[in-house]
Amino acid sequence: MSEEQAKTPQAEAAARPVASMSFEEALEELERIVQQLERGQLDLEGAIAAYERGTELRRHCEAKLREARLRVERLTFDEEGRPVGAEPFEPEG
Repeated sequence: MSEEQAKTPQAEAAARPVASMSFEEALEELERIVQQLERGQLDLEGAIAAYERGTELRRHCEAKLREARLRVERLTFDEEGRPVGAEPFEPEG
């Protein structure tokens, strides 16, 4: 990789540890990788590396979503409308 390529936002993102990324940052990079793979913009080695990075990003996003789901709480109210506690989020369905 040339020095000029290493300075691109994509190269900088790929060098950044996935664990330090927010959900939005990881998802944005994952979307870029998917586009590159779909368009055939990478050679074989690049495609393999991108696929591995994409897998790591996908797992990170899934973990972030799981964490968020566990944090979502539904308040319960007494008969007068005052909050009395919180219950874990239970998805309907």
